Formats: sequence, C-alpha cells, structure tokens
Amino acid sequence: MSSTTKPDRRGSGRTFFGQPFELSTPFAVELWERFSFYGMQGIVLLYMYYSLSRGGLGIDQGVANGIMGAYGGAVYLFTILGAWIADRLVGADRTLFGSAVVVMLGHIALALLPGVGGIGVGLVLIALGSGGLKATATTIVGSLYSRDDPRRDAGFSLYYLGVNLGAFAGPLLTGLLQSTLGFHYGFGLAAVGMAAGLVQYAIRRRNLPDAVQHVTNPLPRSRRPLAVVVAVVGLVVVAMAVLTGVLNVATLPVAVVAVVVVATIAYFVVILSSGLSADERSRVFAFIPLFIGSAVFWSLYQQQFTVVTVYADQRLDRDLFGFSMPVSWVQSINPIMIIVLSGVFAAIWTRLGDRQPSTPTKFGLGTGIMGVAFLLFLPFVGTGQNGTPLLALVGILLVFTVAELLLSPTGQSVATKLAPPKFQTQMVALFFLSVSLGTAMTGVLSRYYDPRHEAPYFTVLGLVAVAVGVVLLVLARPVLRLMRGIR
Repeated sequence: MSSTTKPDRRGSGRTFFGQPFELSTPFAVELWERFSFYGMQGIVLLYMYYSLSRGGLGIDQGVANGIMGAYGGAVYLFTILGAWIADRLVGADRTLFGSAVVVMLGHIALALLPGVGGIGVGLVLIALGSGGLKATATTIVGSLYSRDDPRRDAGFSLYYLGVNLGAFAGPLLTGLLQSTLGFHYGFGLAAVGMAAGLVQYAIRRRNLPDAVQHVTNPLPRSRRPLAVVVAVVGLVVVAMAVLTGVLNVATLPVAVVAVVVVATIAYFVVILSSGLSADERSRVFAFIPLFIGSAVFWSLYQQQFTVVTVYADQRLDRDLFGFSMPVSWVQSINPIMIIVLSGVFAAIWTRLGDRQPSTPTKFGLGTGIMGVAFLLFLPFVGTGQNGTPLLALVGILLVFTVAELLLSPTGQSVATKLAPPKFQTQMVALFFLSVSLGTAMTGVLSRYYDPRHEAPYFTVLGLVAVAVGVVLLVLARPVLRLMRGIR
C-alpha cells in the first residue's frame, strides 16, 4: 500500500503502556540517539581540557566550557534547519532518517580523526544531525494524538522516558571505555549506538501515521533557487568569519547567542505575519513568556555538561568503596531519576486530567525550582578539592530532575498544541530555540565559574532563575487566556 493511501493508525486498539502503539517507534530511536549523544557528551569536555599525558587535547578549561556551550546551542539552533527541511522539502520521516545518518557520521569522525580536527568535524556533524532529529521526532510524537487528547502530556512524558534510558546508559558505558581503553573507544561506542537506532527506525518507520511522510507546506519550485543562494551565502559568511579571525573559539559562545536571538525574533515575526487567524495569533503570543522562562531554565540546567562536569572532576568525592568513579558517570544520575520519576509524573498528570496545573504554572514552577537547585550548591562552598559528598550532588540533581519534568516534556507538548497547522514542525523548532538560547548561554556563563570562588556564581544565577519563575507564576492566568482554550 502506498504512503498516500496508508491509513492513520492513531485510532487502533493496540497500545504502548496505554499510549498509541506507534509511540514505541520514536521512543526507541530517541533512546539510541540519546545513548550516543550523551555518551559522547559525558566525555568530550574531559577530552578537550585533559592534558596530553591523560589522553586529552590540553585546551584551556574555560575555552573548553565555551565550546561545549556553543556546540549545545548549535544543536538546538539547527532544529530550525531540520524543521524547515521537514515542513518545506521532504517531510518529518525522511528528515529524521537522514539526520540520524549524519549524527552517526559525526560520532565516527570523533572516534577516528585525531586532535582538534576530529573535534571540529565530529561536533559540527552531530550538531547538524541532532538538530534535524530532535525537531522531527517531537513532531512525530505529536502526530499520534489529537489536539484535545488527555493522554498527550502523559505520552510526551513516556517518550521522555525513552530519551533518558539512553541518556542513562550512554555515559556509563562510554565513560567506562574512556577510563580503561581511551577516549576514542568511547566515541566509537557512541557511533555503534546511533547505528542501532537507525536500524530500528528503518524497520518500523512504515507504520507511522501517514501525515509524517507528507510535506505540510511545500516550497514552490520557483523559490528553491533562492533557498540555495541563501544557504551558499550563509556558508560563505561563516567561512569568511573564521578565516578573518572574527569567529574563533573565544568568540564562538557569544556569536551563537547572537545568532539564536536574531533567529528567534525573525521566527516569531515570520509566523505572526503569515495570515494566521485571531486564535492562532493569540496562541503564538502566549508562547513568548513561555519561551523566555524556558531559556532561563536551560541556561542553568545545561550546565550539567559544563560546570557540573568540572565540579564532578575537581570538587566531588567520587570514591565508591575504594573505586574511583569515572567523572562521566555523574551524567547518568539525572537520567536514572528521570526514568524513575517520569512514570510518576505521567501518572499524576493522567490522574488529574483537566485538574492538573496549567502549562504556564508548570513553566513557572520548573524555572523557579531550577534556581533553587543552584542555591543548594552553596552549603558545600569551601569544602576543598574533591570535598563535596557524592550524596549531596545526587540530592541537588534530584531537584534538577523535578524542575526538568515540570518544564521540558510540557514544553514540547505545548509547542505542538499552540502551533498553527502549517507551522507544526517549525513551532517545535521554536521551542528548541529556547533550549538553544539557554544552552548557548551556558557557554558564556560557564567561563565565569571558578571552583575556588564559586559562591557568587551559584548565588546570582540561582536567584535570577527563582525571580523569573515567580514572574511566570504571576503571569500564569493572563498567558492562559492568550492560549484560547488550551491548557
């Protein structure tokens, strides 16, 4: 049966833990993609700033933090490109598959290419591929539910469980390989994980809803040459910036932040000026304060891969009954908590139904609680080299997790609910732009972290996030009115 006549299986009786059965397909592919992504991310910062004698590249620690933040921001910035390709050229299904191939090639480059060149090629390819994969996978999940299906938020929470199963296992195994055999073996395992995800998706993709294989807003043939010209000009501008020294490792984090801010403003303007109905326009305006809260949240949360990694290396007592735990294993603490608690949150939202907190309230709570998590580092200031108990960091990361479960799956869900029909995937990309902005900001902020003088750092950032969370809670009712019947 051809893809144009294949029925939508959303209404079939077969289920996946009470959700549409085909949720299992993006669940599994994201599990493997996150295995590779977080497995690599758990060791790549160490690879950059460890000395040559320890198998690293000897890059300055502050510069390495900046590169990680810029790379993370680029991952989510490239969701724009992935979403545009899906909506205008080839559809969500083909975009996801092609993006997964690019991710795998990036991990292979890290595993096989030595030195700074391997880092550059590998991180660029992974950022490009992950951007396309993230936006389209979320859209595919959203396509399995009607707009008013009460299972929707619970379904996104279950999907989030798959993400974190991979995020839990990846750093454990790549970290073990890195500490016993070397960094490049860890990167190689990440490539194997992405290959497993590709095989699974290739087998199951034909059973997805018909809509994800169609181009929702095709680009007219007459405008395709213009798109090619824009792409070429963009590449030339980047190349010239690098060759003239305007764009370098020192300016990269600020450059990514600037690009994301410009892209965000442009995206909102384009969507709002595209002939929307009054309700559609109101819902897009409602997304603006949610976007800001999300960006603040992610600017703290994503420091797990910069500041918290350095903290685990230099400030954390990692002794486990005489065994020195690999630094990257700290990255598996949050995912295991997500695995345990995501089902709890999904059950709570399902049980409460229409009585659950509104989306703006969840955003306010998530942002404020994230600020509290940073303030919880303060009692351990001054404990010295590797002086913070492991249990203390576990408790702090538990607070990270509660904040994340309030905001992240809810944010992906509300993006699909508030999206005008012809901007479905691109509205998801707009949510990921908030993640991009926050993550890029970690590259700017993390350079100010000093393990010897950390109290001002944790105090200022924690209080700012708490204040933003309180403002969002105050604005919850007005924002809910703008959402025009969507909670």
